[in-house]
Amino acid sequence: MKKSSLSPLVVLFLTVLLDLIGFGIVLPLLPTYAKQLGASPFMIGLIAAIYSTMQFIFSPIWGKLSDKIGRRPVMLSSIFLAAVSYLFFSKAVSLPLLILARSMSGIGSANIAAAQASITDLTDSKNRSGAMGMLGAAFGIGFIIGPLIGGVLMTNYGISMVGIVAASLNSINFILAVIFLTESNTHAVSIASLFKRHPKPVHADTSIIASLNRKRAAYMETLRTAFSLKPVALMMILNFTYSLAIVNMQVSAILLWSDSYHATEQHIGYLFAYVGFISVIVQGGLLPKLGKRLGEHKLMLIGHITSFIGVFFIPFIPEDTLFTLGLGILFFFAIGTSLVNPLIISMISLYSYKQKQGSIMGFAQSINALARILGPFSGSILYGIDHRFPYILAGALTVIGTLISMRLFKYDIEALEPSAEIAS
Repeated sequence: MKKSSLSPLVVLFLTVLLDLIGFGIVLPLLPTYAKQLGASPFMIGLIAAIYSTMQFIFSPIWGKLSDKIGRRPVMLSSIFLAAVSYLFFSKAVSLPLLILARSMSGIGSANIAAAQASITDLTDSKNRSGAMGMLGAAFGIGFIIGPLIGGVLMTNYGISMVGIVAASLNSINFILAVIFLTESNTHAVSIASLFKRHPKPVHADTSIIASLNRKRAAYMETLRTAFSLKPVALMMILNFTYSLAIVNMQVSAILLWSDSYHATEQHIGYLFAYVGFISVIVQGGLLPKLGKRLGEHKLMLIGHITSFIGVFFIPFIPEDTLFTLGLGILFFFAIGTSLVNPLIISMISLYSYKQKQGSIMGFAQSINALARILGPFSGSILYGIDHRFPYILAGALTVIGTLISMRLFKYDIEALEPSAEIAS
């Protein structure tokens, strides 16, 4: 394969950026658009959760596949499927079609996990947090540009144009990835070799039950690998609690701003863009420097404390202060998520077995997706009971995360990393 003249990390950044812009165009519009189609709060939670449900099921599969055939083919496949899903979204004039479009998009969401695994291939322990921060900056930029575009398109042209533009961005992303994206997994085998006929063992059991048993055994092996070191187990728990807190809050916040603060779709786009702008500054510029000065453990603790402020107080501000006091609360939210999200992935990779990076990253993405399945349901159901309840739960979960972050101080990354070298 012809080598790209661009840095591999730059290519990964551009690939994830284009994907996240398309994602950011659609995401802030989902709850209000589903409500326009007649969805109840529970159905809104279902529509928000279906993306993560598919991600939960398929992320470990994509991760394991990226270990075997490489990161590049997995990323290309997922980008192509995402483009198709947004075309379906452009025609989603009913709740079943909207659910179908979000399901396809969730299945195709493997490029983030594959990009994270690629970064672990390309960086060492000293530079990984900074590289993950760069990837996080792509999220931030995506959530600056995407919601602004989505709000304008929805207001002036309707949902069809929103889907078409998102599909177009992913199509451009696919073309650029075909040209510039190179393979980082040196242990990958060719795709063609997977289709070669191999002699079957004499007593091979090819039944469906045997196949399911093998898949279950492979999943349990990944589970044991991920939890074989205590700090990895703690990080997986932290990954779940933090993601649940944030998603529980995000879905209900869009409804809260619309119902209680009379925010339009463009206003909601501005709020998402504001959070994204702060995220870019923190993850793209400050995180690498802060990581070297303070270390991952202190930053994780700071991130959880600021996240508590940023989620707990959201529903308690006066009605006419959304764009004054509300922006101050969202500032803490943006700081917290900008620190915690990339650090979770970085610290899991640093504590993990190197030859199992793709599988463990896929499992971590699966844990994250499980929280993203439960979060919309808890947020929408609690919002229906009392508009403050989702944020009280989110605050409690960030307190739990703070305690776990303090516990992680006893596990030194540099001391544990050499013991994580095992044979594949």
